Amino acid sequence: METTRKGSYTVHPIRAVDMAHYDEQPDIIFVCVKGYSLDETIPFIKRVEKETTIVIPILNIYGTGGRMQEKLPEILVTDGCIYIAAEIREPGTIWQNGDIFRVVYGTRKKEELRPELFEVAKDLKESGIDGVLSENIQRDALQKFAYVSPMAACGLYYHVGAGDVQVTGEPRDTFVKLMREVDALAVAMGVPFLIDIVTTNLQILDALNPTASTSMQRDIYAGKASEIDGLIYEVVRMGKQYGVPTPTYQMIADKARKDGLQ
Repeated sequence: METTRKGSYTVHPIRAVDMAHYDEQPDIIFVCVKGYSLDETIPFIKRVEKETTIVIPILNIYGTGGRMQEKLPEILVTDGCIYIAAEIREPGTIWQNGDIFRVVYGTRKKEELRPELFEVAKDLKESGIDGVLSENIQRDALQKFAYVSPMAACGLYYHVGAGDVQVTGEPRDTFVKLMREVDALAVAMGVPFLIDIVTTNLQILDALNPTASTSMQRDIYAGKASEIDGLIYEVVRMGKQYGVPTPTYQMIADKARKDGLQ
């Protein structure tokens, strides 16, 4: 059952199959696992792929598609991201904390664009999902990262949810600082944002249910594996690679490592 602020609905029938027992050759594969489980998907995709299969990863971690493409050279791997605030409330029940539900995806090279990708956008929209075929997925994926990474870092550092960052105070100020550091990275990487990333992301944040938190936080609090490497430590590494100071990220990374978070 899917529960949202606009009401609830039940999705049925559902055909769920694990990787070990899936025996078809799909046209499209959406990769929706957490970053730490990404490597486990590669052998599966190699087993079920056909020459025309297209992979669309929509992870929180920036640059996932390019890394997957190196391991899957026979097929097309795009890049992508998803805008949604949701969590599993209990087995079989998903709570959506906001109205936004958008999947953005695209090819890193224009010559790789295929007709099937336009069909994917159509199928998503018919399913009630805002499907966007991006003309510059590297910029658009980094733009999504510029929200989820700062929010995860800020939420972890202060041990707070959306509500505490929606009001004036130190957590909100830190959230803004983190976004500005990613903004500077985007410029150095040659994919500057075409919007005011701070204003845009604050609007997204302020539209969320105050109880919303990031999946990285929930995983860490539950003692599970998390995406902290890709969402926090990776930004520090990117800063060093592109010569961009990331003092706020460094502060949070230092505390996280001191707390033993890997």
